[in-house]
Amino acid sequence: MEKRRLGRTGLDVTAISFGALPIQRYSMEDAGPVLQAALDAGINFIDTARAYTDSEEKIGQHIAHRRSEYYLATKSMSRDKASMARDIDLSLSHMKTDYIDLYQVHNIKARQDFEAVMAPGGALEALKEAQQAGKIGHIGVTGHSLPLLIEAVKTNEFSTVQVPFNFIETGALEELFPLAQSLDVGRIVMKPLGGGQVRSVDLALRFLLEHDISVAIPGMDQVEQIAQNTAPARQFQPLTEAEKNILKAEAEEIGPNFCRRCGYCLPCVAGIDIPGMFIFHLQYACYGLKEAIPKRYAALPAKASDCIECGACEQRCPYDLPIRDRLKKVAQDLG
Repeated sequence: MEKRRLGRTGLDVTAISFGALPIQRYSMEDAGPVLQAALDAGINFIDTARAYTDSEEKIGQHIAHRRSEYYLATKSMSRDKASMARDIDLSLSHMKTDYIDLYQVHNIKARQDFEAVMAPGGALEALKEAQQAGKIGHIGVTGHSLPLLIEAVKTNEFSTVQVPFNFIETGALEELFPLAQSLDVGRIVMKPLGGGQVRSVDLALRFLLEHDISVAIPGMDQVEQIAQNTAPARQFQPLTEAEKNILKAEAEEIGPNFCRRCGYCLPCVAGIDIPGMFIFHLQYACYGLKEAIPKRYAALPAKASDCIECGACEQRCPYDLPIRDRLKKVAQDLG
């Protein structure tokens, strides 16, 4: 499989690697075969996070004994020094390792997040001390706000930047990626498949590989997905004009303001699977599943109509989606 240099880290990582967010939805036992299959397929970079519930523990349980086969990246939402130091130690313990190759400041969403991390006594101090102590190798930053990520990269404190990028969301191409490349900052692509909404998987991944990214980390929770997702990095073929038109049509169909299934909106106090609601509605409204989806929706224990409009989900959404209004639309169409 093709490998690319992860910026100034100097790590040569498989161009398509493993995003571990989805394995939090599965049991400890069921996550094992997926993680093992990823390594068996040659993937050598695994990205997880403290926020992904027990994802780190599953990595430690199932592949710690194969630690020499992969580079390990995780991240924390902590903004102050003490909390970040504690999270670093928790990550080491949960993943049963004494070294994490890349530790990232997770989801810089607002200016106060960035300022807190960079201030005296902020999370960056803990990361630097952990780096000096040999606990972590490199420091990165992640987020969805391009202006804040650009500002973070300009500080020259971060060796990598992780951002959404796909054939629908291309804003990173305008300034962030060229800036990062000029500073030799690794470019990690999250949401390469739009959080699972993209149908044209092969084309979408080939679109990414045509650009100067370091690595894309599609989330995977099924063994079958691994072969599908890594195939474009084994025998890369540039997109034809006809294939580009397919992606253009799909981008127009999905639209720019879609749910990426990151799960940050959860848990819902009413028990609603919010990302699931939006996937059902997309399949009903756009993919022609007018009979199957209502039947599946009717069997759900909590439906969109159960929303109490507390707004907690919208406060947590990194994309500032109008979740309550969209749930009303789901309820209107599906019940």
